[in-house]
Amino acid sequence: MASELDASLDRHLGPVAKPLAKYFGITTVGELLNHFPRTYLKRGELTPISDVPVDEDVTLIARVQSARSRRMQTRKGSLLDVVITDDDDGGLGGMHLTYFNGFRAERELKPGVRAMFSGKVTVYRGQLTLNNPRYSLLDDDTDPEDVDRPIPVYPAVDKLDSDSIGRAVGIVLDTLRLTDLDDPVPASIARRDKLMSLATAYELVHRPLQIEDTYRAQHRLRYQEAFVLQAALARRRALAAREEATARPPREDGLLAQFDARLPFTLTQGQLDVGSTLAADLARDHPMNRLLQGEVGSGKTLVALRAMLQVIDAGGQAALLAPTEVLAAQHLQSITRTLGPLAEGGMLGGALDGTRVVLLTGSMSTAQRKRSLLDAASGDAGIVIGTHALLSDNVEFFDLGLIVVDEQHRFGVEQRDSLRTKARTSPHVLVMTATPIPRTVAMTVFGDLETSTLSELPAGRSPIATHEVGLSEHPAWIDRIWSRAREEIDAGRQVYVVCPKIGDDGKADDDAPEVLYGEAPADRKAGGQQELTSVVGLLESLGSVPQLQGVTSGMLHGRMDPQDKADVMARFADGSVQLLIATTVIEVGVDVPNATLMVIMDADRFGISQLHQLRGRIGRGGHAGTCLLVTKLEPEHPSRERLSAVAATTDGFELSQKDLELRREGNILGASQSGGRSALRFLKITQHGKVIEKARADAQDTVAPDPDLHDYPGLALAIELYLNPEKEAFLEKG
Repeated sequence: MASELDASLDRHLGPVAKPLAKYFGITTVGELLNHFPRTYLKRGELTPISDVPVDEDVTLIARVQSARSRRMQTRKGSLLDVVITDDDDGGLGGMHLTYFNGFRAERELKPGVRAMFSGKVTVYRGQLTLNNPRYSLLDDDTDPEDVDRPIPVYPAVDKLDSDSIGRAVGIVLDTLRLTDLDDPVPASIARRDKLMSLATAYELVHRPLQIEDTYRAQHRLRYQEAFVLQAALARRRALAAREEATARPPREDGLLAQFDARLPFTLTQGQLDVGSTLAADLARDHPMNRLLQGEVGSGKTLVALRAMLQVIDAGGQAALLAPTEVLAAQHLQSITRTLGPLAEGGMLGGALDGTRVVLLTGSMSTAQRKRSLLDAASGDAGIVIGTHALLSDNVEFFDLGLIVVDEQHRFGVEQRDSLRTKARTSPHVLVMTATPIPRTVAMTVFGDLETSTLSELPAGRSPIATHEVGLSEHPAWIDRIWSRAREEIDAGRQVYVVCPKIGDDGKADDDAPEVLYGEAPADRKAGGQQELTSVVGLLESLGSVPQLQGVTSGMLHGRMDPQDKADVMARFADGSVQLLIATTVIEVGVDVPNATLMVIMDADRFGISQLHQLRGRIGRGGHAGTCLLVTKLEPEHPSRERLSAVAATTDGFELSQKDLELRREGNILGASQSGGRSALRFLKITQHGKVIEKARADAQDTVAPDPDLHDYPGLALAIELYLNPEKEAFLEKG
């Protein structure tokens, strides 16, 4: 589907298009017009130089105070030293500019001249400095109508400045037939909400006459972003509803009924309600696509297991996809233990109509792998649990009816689709996440899935007390931490100690998962001088801690041999290992009811959702849990705010909202997850919930009668341009 927006920039810009493609990947008219200004400067308002950030690219308006050229002593050529100030007398601060052989600058940058300067700020001999900055002269006797005209400042790089990008945008706007653009927003909605046209929005966002123009244009484009995204999700839901799936209705006398009769406890009302919803979904002849979210320990796996048994009762199989081998093995043990004889079909002592549960991981021996592959292909195994190994070409199922994806944000769209292809008809899909998701995020990231929530904790789950332990203000508390650990161990309990690093090689924990909301905390990235606690180093040093003499310790991390991992987890589960030092490999799925204390070293290196997940590993039995968030940061450090938030509440939904606010959503739909620049520039998940809800309702009304969008070519094109398969992965990954 061709369009003006899809046209190559070469046609409008010629050779000028090359740097846009090189530095930003911008090759089409639409991509350039959607490279929006990041801010605007007023011509009559000088930028406070004292506020500019060091080591960052900046664009500012200032006045030349002095300019002096001198010959270089060590090599040929001249240096031009220019001092710019915020105002005529320099009272608000100054900055030094240096030009090497800056002959044009020497001619133009005379004292009193005002210009817009762009470059990277450095400090030289205690002075703010720009080396060879780009500049555009601003005439003092500008046309009166242009005095208040804002100057757009574009995201730029050293080799392609904001001014050059603005000129390219101007050329395109002047040569493009804007009135011919296919508008993604239906005319009926635009009339109802009095939205300006797409052509007007582009003109005003790039070339505003006054700053208020940009607000109106952004309002229009913000709604468009929300509408296009929600239309893409609504179309996906509609197209999924067209697919055929094998109905898996419940059986009154099947495995599920026997399982329910064997349960030694009563299901929560939430588990019963969600279970009924899943049962109804599975009984339909089009595929279920549902997100099951809930608190750590709310019983999601049990709900998923009951759905698996319904599918098995109807003659199908279920696959459970887990992100790590440790979690896959834990699921195998937990499900096998919970099912008892029902998981021993065809085996001595097993239920006559029972099934089998098998594991498939990359580290299994050839013989074990062959047995699991045979059980899956023959249908003897009703439940196949595995890691990415399940996606291999040689894995076949007899009749795959249900896919359960645990911790969905660890898997990409290709991986889920790879598993789908192993079914005869479109399988039912249940996505689980233990990271509670704010409503606006659920509507945006998981908008193609129906959502069910478990908010009620099962009986027997004990409360978890969480405390911030600041070693910078209380260094002696480190001894108290190990005394507290010994108290729990002497009482017959067990202890987790979590570290952000495996060894002393300087590398961070490679088990750490992708953060669900936005980027990792800034101080968690490379750089920074804080010495991190490692699993290997701590295990060695704790051997000499007096409070822990005689304690049996073990370690667990992602680089260990799989068999060694399984052995240490088995020993921790049976109580022979009393203190387990681990990375975030224990973050999800690990279930040791006797563990009551968790010590998280350098807790400031983890995000809010990770900390909440980690502490969910304790208090799983009848004893209260305690989580200690240990940090060496000063109390005023911004990362301490995350720790205070986690210590203040165990409500995962409250924490997820706080997480989103602190991160300001980062890259929820940004480049790191979509594979390209974000299509969302003006829509903020934290601020525009009402816009998202309105767009969702409008998109549903638009797409439901016309999922192929025959009557809405502009909308179809917008989805194609900005939410194409490569960039649409964030919708699947979350």
